[in-house]
Amino acid sequence: MENHRSEFRVEKMCKALGVSRSGFYKWLQAEPSQQALQKAKVMERISYHFSDSVGRYGSPKITYLLHVEGFRTTERTVSNYMQEMGLRSCVARKFRVQTTDSNHENPVAPNILNQQFTVHQPNQVWVADITYIACREGRLYLASLLDLCTREIVGYRLGDRMTTDLVLGALEDAYAKKKPPEGLLHHSDRGSQYASEDYRKKLESYHMRASMSRRGNCYDNACIESFHSLLKKELIYCKRFRTKEQARQEIFEYIELFYNRKRIHSALGYLSPAQFSEQFSNHKAS
Repeated sequence: MENHRSEFRVEKMCKALGVSRSGFYKWLQAEPSQQALQKAKVMERISYHFSDSVGRYGSPKITYLLHVEGFRTTERTVSNYMQEMGLRSCVARKFRVQTTDSNHENPVAPNILNQQFTVHQPNQVWVADITYIACREGRLYLASLLDLCTREIVGYRLGDRMTTDLVLGALEDAYAKKKPPEGLLHHSDRGSQYASEDYRKKLESYHMRASMSRRGNCYDNACIESFHSLLKKELIYCKRFRTKEQARQEIFEYIELFYNRKRIHSALGYLSPAQFSEQFSNHKAS
C-alpha cells in the first residue's frame, strides 16, 4: 500500500515537472560530477578557514590559504562561495574617540620617522599609540607598541585611565621582552603621556631616540593606528564586554594567540608576525 502511494506521488511530481519517470529515477541514481565534488571540497575548506580565523578572514586571505593547500581557485570564486554559504568577515563600524592630548607645554620631539614605514630589521623602529576600548563596566584604554619590521605587538598595557603610567608600562614590557639594541627609534603622536618627563627619561635610559608625528597628521603614525583599527574591526566591534576582566582576557587572546602568532599579513608574505620574526632569528643562528 505504501509503495503504491509512493509511486503515485512520484508519477504526480513527474507530471508536474514535465519529466518521465525513467528520467527521474536516472537522475536519482546519477553520481555527482567532478565539478560538484570539487566545489564541495573547496567550500568545506573555506568554511574551515573562516571558522579557524573566528570569522576574521575574508576572501583574499582564504584564497591564499586554499592555494597553499593546492586548490586552484580565484578570489572571486571564493567570494561567491562565501556569499552562497552566508559567510561574511567582520566589518568595522565608524567610531572614534579622541585619545591624543597635544595641548601641553612638554617638549615635542621632531618627526624623524617621517612616514618611512619600510624597515628591514626587527627592533629598529617601534611605533606607539593609545586607543579607547568600550566596556559596560567602564572605560578602558589600550597602549600598544608595534615593531615596524615584523608588525608584531611587542608591548601593551590596559588601564582604566589614559595616564603616563599606562604608556610607561607598555614600553617597559616591550623592552623586557625584546632587549633592543641602542639607537632604536621610538615614534608616537604628540600626546602628553609620550611627551611627559617620565617617559622621555625612560627612553633616554633605554638609549632610544624619540620621534613624534606632526600636529594633526594621523598619517605620520598610520601603522599603529591601523593595528588598533584592525583590533576593533576583528574583536571589539564584534563583542560586548560585560566586565573589564572579560575585555582584558579577550584582548590578550587576540594579541598574543591570534594576531602575533597566527594572523597572516600580505605585507609579510602571508606570514604571521611571529613567523616573520623567526626568519631573522634563524638567520642569526646560521
